[in-house]
Amino acid sequence: MLTDPIVQEILIDITHDEESSVSVIGCILSGVTSDFDIAEETGINLTIIRKVLYDLHSAGLATYNRIEDPDNTGDIYSWKFKQERVCEIIQSKYVNISAEIEKSIKYEEENMFFVCKSNNHRYKFENASDHNFECPICGDSLKHQDNSKIILELLKEKEAISSMVKLNINSII
Repeated sequence: MLTDPIVQEILIDITHDEESSVSVIGCILSGVTSDFDIAEETGINLTIIRKVLYDLHSAGLATYNRIEDPDNTGDIYSWKFKQERVCEIIQSKYVNISAEIEKSIKYEEENMFFVCKSNNHRYKFENASDHNFECPICGDSLKHQDNSKIILELLKEKEAISSMVKLNINSII
């Protein structure tokens, strides 16, 4: 799971620290659960480990149990990584991306566009009409743009994202 690039991307987004987060989670998954033991196992500074753990906890990816230290040197925190939440986060991320692509598709389908060949600026019909179909920047004539290729690319991207989510969720589970 931790070698999956999508999972690593999610962890980087959450912890802002790829190497440490993967190492910390790897330790937890292998049974090393206290922050002190993780620091000893990985050689990573305890402060960094705690930051990663707190970031994961804030994102709902880690839980902890606090145990009073019998040596009375403070409390011991035992951490658990919630793998099932990774799938939920990935699904949520791609649902949001898919929704944005859907908005773009709708925008492209509902509008007519004109483009300036000189500078590639693109204008909706209303804006082009307001400027008498002349580029407000350079004065060149605006030409109608067939955006069917853009719509087709957006549809392909949406399908690819949908397939990617299914593939990644199945490989993580």
